[in-house]
Amino acid sequence: MQAEHHAARPANYKWVALSNTTLGMLAASINGSILLISLPAIFRGVGLKPLEPSNVNILLWSIMGYMVATSVLVVTFGRLGDALGRARIYNLGFLIFTICAVALSLIPSGGGALAAWYMIGVRVIQGVGGAMLMANSTAILTDAFPQDQRGLALGINTVAAIGGSFIGLLIGGLLADIDWQLVFWINVPFGVIGTVWAYWKLRDRTTPRRRPVDWAGNLTFGIGLILVLIGITEGIQPYGSSAMAWGSPEVLTLLGVGLALIVAFLIVESRVAFPMFDLKLFRIRPFSLGNLASLSASIGRGGLQFMLIIWLQGIWLPLHGYSFEETPLWAGIFMLPLTVGFLVATPVSGYLSDHHGARPFAVGGMLIGALSFAALMMLPPDFSYPLFAALLFLNGLGSGLFVAPNSTAIMNSVPAAERGQAAGMRATTLNAGQVLSIGIFFSLMILGLTEQLPGAMEAALIAEQVPQAVAHHAASAPAVASLFAAFLGYNPMGELLSPDVLATLPPASVAEITGKTFFPHLMAAPFMHGLVFAFTFSMILNLIAAAASWGAGGKFVHAESEASPVPAE
Repeated sequence: MQAEHHAARPANYKWVALSNTTLGMLAASINGSILLISLPAIFRGVGLKPLEPSNVNILLWSIMGYMVATSVLVVTFGRLGDALGRARIYNLGFLIFTICAVALSLIPSGGGALAAWYMIGVRVIQGVGGAMLMANSTAILTDAFPQDQRGLALGINTVAAIGGSFIGLLIGGLLADIDWQLVFWINVPFGVIGTVWAYWKLRDRTTPRRRPVDWAGNLTFGIGLILVLIGITEGIQPYGSSAMAWGSPEVLTLLGVGLALIVAFLIVESRVAFPMFDLKLFRIRPFSLGNLASLSASIGRGGLQFMLIIWLQGIWLPLHGYSFEETPLWAGIFMLPLTVGFLVATPVSGYLSDHHGARPFAVGGMLIGALSFAALMMLPPDFSYPLFAALLFLNGLGSGLFVAPNSTAIMNSVPAAERGQAAGMRATTLNAGQVLSIGIFFSLMILGLTEQLPGAMEAALIAEQVPQAVAHHAASAPAVASLFAAFLGYNPMGELLSPDVLATLPPASVAEITGKTFFPHLMAAPFMHGLVFAFTFSMILNLIAAAASWGAGGKFVHAESEASPVPAE
């Protein structure tokens, strides 16, 4: 086993590393979520109608393009960090991220579909930079801090990594309410300062181990995961008369070929001399079970964000008198208890796990999370906000208790020379979990809406004197269109019913159908029906994460001189 080599560094180097990597993770994670809540303003700014069938793909890739790029590349860049220098790859990532931030800020108003695809393309490239940051920041910190301070350091860094995804929702709402282009400008100062600072101060503290590039492993993993994630994106879109496309030849081919390539990746990695990812690391119990817990928690957490945005922007806020234009801002504000709970718990649990091990905090956090999901399912659609806020705080608290101890346990369990690829695998579970959550939770929600929404919409339109044939046609629109309308805080009735139809209705009916409350009332019961499916799944995922965290064992730090470390119970 190669011993860890520490270059001479000033005593304060670890704090320099912590502050810079925290800034990098904050910028990368804010960028990943900021569009979720600001898309209505962006679509208006570039001149796109969200419900046009040709724009559904744009909407999905606007959300998922950045996350797909980071999910696919973090393991590769983690291994490159081990081979070429973690600080070197991290610094390059900050530079790419910043260049793309500047390019995004130049999107013109009224550019239509061309501007939207430009945005998607640049965000995919920016995801390459984000993957370099995410894959190496954890390893840089693990190198810089002694093992009895890593929990605190990784806790603070994780506040930025995952807390930033919550903060991005608030910032997106605030900036979109002022000017949609500010959503892209916000990352420019972060990027410029962080890039200059990183190239000036960050240096590698371990000796890179140069190895031949595992091209077969990189290609089978990268292409396989890309195909699977594209298949998930395509699967939640309408297909013919079906609500979703999971049975379409295209989606089945994408998923089948993608999964076959991932199996081929596992075979390749078990046979090559210098693999992209050393599968032997999965023999280390805290590493393998820690990553299983991280993936389960990430899928549950990602789905929560989408469901809360739909619930607030599409239902609760309009029912309480907020205009659709201002719902993104207030949705971000009303979700603050989730962020506060996370920010309170994460550094504390990271610090305590250094002394008491990860198990009590990771297990306890996931049990608290499961309890909060069970309670959220019991709320009515028009809930009392203080109770809703308390449950959000509880959920954020549970996530915060889990994340830093889990990250520390994963990173402490591997040899120093393998920390880059270990950090890459951990980042893959976080990012791929986000993308998987979109496919899973949107599918569960669409199933729930398809069961109840068409009948409810047809009956409500007929009650407002819409002819039955017209009402039936409008109610036959794919459930995904109504789901996206709610996600964007957008009343689709003005598009589902043509101006000619609206002109034949009494003014009172037109005012009711196109007003603030008709669509939210229509969505409320079908949404809660789908929410039960989605949050039940989240609760199960949290319990799986709790069980995996228990199985990972107690406090354990890899012995650099031992060939086969055994986790402590």
